[in-house]
Amino acid sequence: MTPAERPQKAPARNGPEGWSGQGPDTFTRGVAALRQYIAREGKTVVGRQHVEELPDGTTVRLGVFLSNRKNRRDTLTEQQLAQLAELGVDWVT
Repeated sequence: MTPAERPQKAPARNGPEGWSGQGPDTFTRGVAALRQYIAREGKTVVGRQHVEELPDGTTVRLGVFLSNRKNRRDTLTEQQLAQLAELGVDWVT
């Protein structure tokens, strides 16, 4: 008896070819999405389910991004904390 083949995961559909939403660009994209959101809405409070689409067509799950950063803020660099503080994110300070 041979083992069944496991189906491969489909590529990510929320951004450029091969981008999975993880890695060094994740923070940069999240900040860009937050900047765009603030410019449009005038506030930094984002619902957990909110998804923001960047001009290049990439989607960012902004609510999840902010929630994860808040829960893991001790892993953020000083530069990352400064970027979020500059945008007015209240839990940074």
